[in-house]
Amino acid sequence: MIARAGSGWQTVLADLSLILFMVTASAVSEAPAKLPATERAVLPALGEPVALWRQGPDAPGLEAWLAAMPDPRLQLTIMAPPAEAETALALAKMVGRPARVLIEPGGSGVIAALTYDQGPVLAQGLQDGGAKETPQ
Repeated sequence: MIARAGSGWQTVLADLSLILFMVTASAVSEAPAKLPATERAVLPALGEPVALWRQGPDAPGLEAWLAAMPDPRLQLTIMAPPAEAETALALAKMVGRPARVLIEPGGSGVIAALTYDQGPVLAQGLQDGGAKETPQ
């Protein structure tokens, strides 16, 4: 008759597995600390472009192009690739009206778009413009 020792590598491995399971179960059962909510960037809700302008040798200047579109409800958006970000920012400063500048990879050249934007900005502007004063 051959006598066997009471513990082998399988028993040790089973004990370690059981310990690991108990530690994991106790850690999961505790409520995690509340992490601060991170705000997501809200992308602009662009409407359909009314007009597009591309920078080029034969293109009119941006100011002249904007003068032909006098509607103040139109939102100017200037889009450019990262390599031309400085040019887009300079154009936004030069036009003399509020402009949104979007720097997007993969584009070619500076593009300006005039849109009636969708979302609360347009609705808010319409509500402000429709307010009437009551006579006193």
